[in-house]
Order: sequence, then structure tokens, then C-alpha cells
Amino acid sequence: MNEIKRHIPNALTCGNLICGIFGIIQVFEGNLTTASMLIGAALIFDWLDGFIARLLHVTSPIGKELDSLADMVTFGVLPALIMLKLIENSCTSGTCTVGLFGFYKPYIALALAVFSALRLAMFNVDTRQSHSFIGVPTPANGMVVASFPLILAYNPEYSPYILNFNVLVIYSIIMSYLLVAELPLFALKFKNFSWAENQIKYIFLILSVLLLILLKFVAVPLIIFLYILISIVQNLLKKE
Repeated sequence: MNEIKRHIPNALTCGNLICGIFGIIQVFEGNLTTASMLIGAALIFDWLDGFIARLLHVTSPIGKELDSLADMVTFGVLPALIMLKLIENSCTSGTCTVGLFGFYKPYIALALAVFSALRLAMFNVDTRQSHSFIGVPTPANGMVVASFPLILAYNPEYSPYILNFNVLVIYSIIMSYLLVAELPLFALKFKNFSWAENQIKYIFLILSVLLLILLKFVAVPLIIFLYILISIVQNLLKKE
């Protein structure tokens, strides 16, 4: 029984990985909306594996490494490929290549995969990140990128803002930096449920729920922006 219990979190992590693999297949088949939904499913597996591991007291070094490998596929490679396709779709005639060597501009999106790998490697060896984060977590970037095809599908009135070449390229560059930046961010981990110790987290969760109710998929990028903004304000207040 204990042997079975020990493998439950890893099985959930593999569910995350499977979602990422199928998501990549969907990108190559041109089904960006389905790929985005698979990122959403992977987020559930990603949350469950850690929650169940702590609940059953079966955390292990192997589980931590497997989690990072799964995250690299699902929240690193898959969002980068979705972004690449979005940038391709946003290109007007002749704008996707530049320079003497014909650099293909959509490849800028692949920086998200490279910096996700760096971010995950840094997380695994950084003892400061047990109760908070340094740099934007890869699932946060995955959520934002996944929201873009869903916004295009269910809120097409926002298409001019999403299928905008400059917006997508600038996002890819800025988020690649934020993944590895020395930027302390709070984590939604609760030692207890008291208001005094978790005030920032509760405020963030309440605002996030309100945004989701009002704006649906459009809320996702705003929620991640809010997450970063609240963390920056919190850091400034601590310094004072």
C-alpha cells in the first residue's frame, strides 16, 4: 500500500507531462485552442501532484526533478510553440524575415522555452524559493500564452490586440527576462489560513476571481500582471 501511495504524486506529474506532449501535437496540427486547453488541464495536474505529495507525506527528490521535466515540456516548450504560431499568424507579407541572413522573427518565441529551462534549473538549486518565488514561475507564463488562443476563439473582438506582431514579440522578450529575473514574488502556499499572515494572498485571490467572472479568458493576462504588480509593491513596502 505504501509503495502505491508513494507513486501517486508522480503519476499526477506524468499526467501534466502527457498534457504537454498532446498539446505540442495539437500545435503542429494547427489546433491552438485545444493546445491551450491542455495547458489548463496540465495546471490542474501540476497543482494536484504537489498537494497530494504533501498530504500523503511522500515528497521525494525524484518527484521534484520529474515535476521540473514535465513543466519544461508543458509550460516551457508548449507555450513557446503556441507563441511561435501566433507570431506567424500576426505577420503581414514579408514581415516575418529580416536581415541578410533572413532571420525568421517568430523564432523569437523560442526564447520562452530557453529561459523556462534556465528558470526551472535555477528553481531546483535555489533554497530561497521554498516558500516564495524568484522570477515568474513557468506555469504563469503558460497561463498567459494559453489564454491568447482562447481569447481569439471566445472573445474575437480582442483579436487586434492579440494578433499584433509587436505585442507578441515584446511579450516574448519581456517574459523571457522575467522568468529569470531577481524579482521576489509571493507564492500561493498557506501555512495557515489566518487573514493577518495571508492578507496579500487573499486580496489577490478575490481580485482574480472577480476578474475571471467579469472578463473570462481576457482576465488571465491581467491576473498575472496583477500578481507581478502586487509582488513589486509588497517588496517596496518591505524595504521601507
